[in-house]
Amino acid sequence: MTIALSACFPSAWAQRYPAALSPAESMKTFQLSEGFAVELFAAEPDVLSPVSMVFDARGNAYVVEMDDYPYDAEPSQPKGRIRLLRDTDGDGKVDQSHVFADNLPSATSVLPWEGGLIVTAAPDILYLKDTDGDFKADSREVLFTGFFAKNSEAQITNLRFGPDNWIYANNNGQAGKITFTRKPNAPALEVAGGSFRFRLDRGLFESESGTGQFGLALDDWGHRFFTQNTLHIQQSPIPARYAHRHGFLPSYNSGTNISDHELRMFQRSATPYWRQERTDRRQAKYDSLRLDRKEHARDHFSGASGGTFYGGDGYGAAFRDNVFTGDVSGNLVHRDVLTVVPGQPAYLASRPKDEQDREFLAATDPWFRPASLYVGPDGYLYLVDMYRQHIETPVSIPEDLKEDMDFTAGRQYGRIWRIVPKEGERRPRQFPDLTNKNSQELLGLLGHANPWWRLTAQRLLLEKHDEGLVASFRENFSESTNPKERLHLLYGLEGLNALNAETVKKALADTEPGLREHGLVLAERYPELLPQVIQLTRDVSPQVACQAVLSLGQFSDEQVMPNLAQTAANHTENPAFRLAVLSSMAGSSPEMLKTLLGGGAFFKTTTAGKIKFIEDYAYVAGSRNGKNEVSNLMDSITDLDKNWQVAALNGLANGIKRSTNKGAEKSVAKSLKKLETNASDDVKKAVEGVKKVLSM
Repeated sequence: MTIALSACFPSAWAQRYPAALSPAESMKTFQLSEGFAVELFAAEPDVLSPVSMVFDARGNAYVVEMDDYPYDAEPSQPKGRIRLLRDTDGDGKVDQSHVFADNLPSATSVLPWEGGLIVTAAPDILYLKDTDGDFKADSREVLFTGFFAKNSEAQITNLRFGPDNWIYANNNGQAGKITFTRKPNAPALEVAGGSFRFRLDRGLFESESGTGQFGLALDDWGHRFFTQNTLHIQQSPIPARYAHRHGFLPSYNSGTNISDHELRMFQRSATPYWRQERTDRRQAKYDSLRLDRKEHARDHFSGASGGTFYGGDGYGAAFRDNVFTGDVSGNLVHRDVLTVVPGQPAYLASRPKDEQDREFLAATDPWFRPASLYVGPDGYLYLVDMYRQHIETPVSIPEDLKEDMDFTAGRQYGRIWRIVPKEGERRPRQFPDLTNKNSQELLGLLGHANPWWRLTAQRLLLEKHDEGLVASFRENFSESTNPKERLHLLYGLEGLNALNAETVKKALADTEPGLREHGLVLAERYPELLPQVIQLTRDVSPQVACQAVLSLGQFSDEQVMPNLAQTAANHTENPAFRLAVLSSMAGSSPEMLKTLLGGGAFFKTTTAGKIKFIEDYAYVAGSRNGKNEVSNLMDSITDLDKNWQVAALNGLANGIKRSTNKGAEKSVAKSLKKLETNASDDVKKAVEGVKKVLSM
């Protein structure tokens, strides 16, 4: 009987789940956007279960292999690896494969640094280096530790070197108390609710906004776009360092789904048996409970992964400022075009005109798993294909459906594809060794059309810390006609501690909005630049204007308050601007309401955004609950319309609930009684809410 079952089982599997295809066969199943072709860069056995990759300054590819997926790594025998791939003859295909590092727990991403690699491998961020030239890491240092280490799909990942000299990583909002081994006396950092960024050249580390999962795209100006399963592209326009200036806000989250086309995608592969069966069961349950909920088995994002910004020079202008995102469940790669929306600090992500009913790349091969992408030195996209039969956490699948599912099937496979244009001259496939370039030569690369060259040159210059370049940096910054080059030159000076107010002032007046944004961040160091900061709160670029409001809140001059109040009057329909004002000490202070009342413009019209601003402002007051703060606020709203009063009272009640100081001063009772006199039922109800939380 046992023999009979064993004999028939493979047949049942074959009916439910198709077998793997060779790279050549799999490639034939690709439907690709017109004008493009796919080439194989690497495949098994040279690469196995790959999830991300990076090219170092020598042109070598480092690939992260997640052999443990989808199970948690065994502490005694983790299977994560980093593979070093080399194309030594320049034919565009890998001919050498070395295991650079192994026995890594859940490694997810790598970033070159000082001749070695920074590696996210929860609960750690590691630094690995080959010191003897045998293509294998022999030096291993734990840089940071304390990150969430369960579920490899939700760990610290996606290391990215930004144009501002910071290194960014997604943390999926997971809790963790992070310590930095190079600064053992530094207090542990709680990263719950956000992501992470650090600078090894300065010994700095801090939380960052956003709850990205696997996929972090930094555009040419350092704006971050992140991926999270069903939400394939999000943005968090308010950095965490501003949102957490005080601890009394009702919410610190500025994350927003910037897609204008919801969850719809155009899948060509068949729906896996287990997914359809699970969907049918869930839908039947929702229907039995009469829930207005729809479960989708296909054609909707559920495994979005590896969002990557394309700023390269290999595809033409139409593809710049695009973000490419894989969906490992749908076996496809989706493309978004980023645009600026007037008055909105967050961007808008839209389908290209010629991809309204199709994807940039879609395969019928259900094993095709586009986990991530990378823009290479040649300006082409490299697509990392994990190539697995199943890609889902087993805990989310009913037990009976798992009986004929092998979640490790495919661990012996892996492909990396290069996406190239069909027409035009093909780029060189053998990349130069930038480590042989001197400082002046690297300086000349900061204006390159491909961001890989610009960022790699900037990183190498940061590592060199060649103070003899300061004069060249200044001269080039003043004379360059390339705004992207000016950005890298600006931060070249910053990395050398050679910034001054004059240089930053030039950035504040730059014709490029991205330069003005970064100029504002750097202007926070120079009190004499406050007039320029104030001026830019009225900039035509919403990204610049929002950053100006954030930076304005870093100053303590008497000019700060009226200009923050002006922003509150003009921009409160947008949540990012509301948060920008209220996150500052001045914008959330008792003086802010006095300024708004004194100016008169704010309360002339009632809008949803203004009402929300007053509610959140009152929440801060209640949560902080300073001396006479609650009673003074209530006295201030006595003569306002009932809508304002209800918003303020509700905000106060919710804030007081959170406050550690819930005692009611005698003046509070008097203020509440005054508000109740001749009040509407809505106001009286709101007053009772405040009384309740104050136990009056």
